[in-house]
Amino acid sequence: MLGCSSWTTIPPLLNTTSNTLFLTFQTDMSVFGAGFHLEYTGLDSCPEPQTPSNGVKVGDRYFVGDVVSFHCEQGYTLKGSAYITCMPGPVRRWNYPAILCMPSSLTLCMAALSWIVLFELSKFTFRYLIVKMYCISPPIVYDPGIHLQFLNFSTEAVHDYLEVRSGTLGSVIDRFSGPVVPESFFSTTHETSFFFHSDYSQNKLGFHITYEAYELQRCPDPRPFRNGVVIGSDFGVGMTISFQCLPGYTLLGEASLTCLHGISRNWNHPVPRCEALCGGNITALNGTIYSPGHPADYPNLKDCIWSIRVPPGNGIHINFTVLNTEPIYDYITIWDGPDQTSPQIGQFSGSSPQEAVSSTSNHILLKFHSDFSTSGFFLLRYHGEQNLAQFCFLIHDGLVHL
Repeated sequence: MLGCSSWTTIPPLLNTTSNTLFLTFQTDMSVFGAGFHLEYTGLDSCPEPQTPSNGVKVGDRYFVGDVVSFHCEQGYTLKGSAYITCMPGPVRRWNYPAILCMPSSLTLCMAALSWIVLFELSKFTFRYLIVKMYCISPPIVYDPGIHLQFLNFSTEAVHDYLEVRSGTLGSVIDRFSGPVVPESFFSTTHETSFFFHSDYSQNKLGFHITYEAYELQRCPDPRPFRNGVVIGSDFGVGMTISFQCLPGYTLLGEASLTCLHGISRNWNHPVPRCEALCGGNITALNGTIYSPGHPADYPNLKDCIWSIRVPPGNGIHINFTVLNTEPIYDYITIWDGPDQTSPQIGQFSGSSPQEAVSSTSNHILLKFHSDFSTSGFFLLRYHGEQNLAQFCFLIHDGLVHL
């Protein structure tokens, strides 16, 4: 019931919510009145909602309280409310604005319309240029590339063209124009842009492109990494891994690599390697020295020199963990000082166990020599140890100075 009125009070304006109205008038046995006079006007229904492009409308009644629903075709996403209701009131209207069906795989990144003026037959004629850019960016739930397929293509040759770019406004992968349908191809980044340009003349049918995300291969697994370790286990596009060598080995190459985009997965630099070098300058308090090329045999005709320096106040203790050289001809010489004029600690070769040796200096020189025949290998370990022989005591005024 919309309302009930009696006596002399004029009821307020009433609006029905349907296209049918019932009025009931009742009198009793006493008191007459002047009666009533009312007028009615039929209100229009809500305007028929437009069916969105690439969408479907469900419902064909547009009176107050009626509900119309929408859904989009496959490949499109609904923008707006999926349900609208015709609202009561002096002016019929829907409770939500019109909806759109946008391509779910294409995001409209930019749509610009600019005008140019051409002088023609002493009159100004207005023409226009249309420039649009669309981009594809599939969800990065894995390492995706994009496979593009042209179902049809027809533009004015040269003047109307479509550019396919990597990323958003990135480098141009290819440009297409004319009546020939391009071959399908693979984009090797997870985001691909389309830049379409048309000039002021000749309309054509345009183009229809479908795409499908595909998983890109990962960069090659650098493991096993000889004589070292790999830090990081994700070898996908854009990921970075790093490398460290085991004690006694030196990293040759870049310490960090990043997996690049591209159909063929590659690291941005060659995979480094860890090698036992022929000589070097060593300043760590303790460390390991391998024969050059270890764990392979050392090469012939080599002279390798290592300079080992530890902090002052320490001597250097050297342990021959493994020694397997050609006796006499392939040998290790150690000097107790920075050069070969320093006192010699000893010369060592063969495969017999060797006693550890120590220096009196915090700086020693170690040289390995191999001749033209017979190879082998060795492993030395050293560490700095406090050397009291290096301390000088100066007694002055009852104080001991180091």
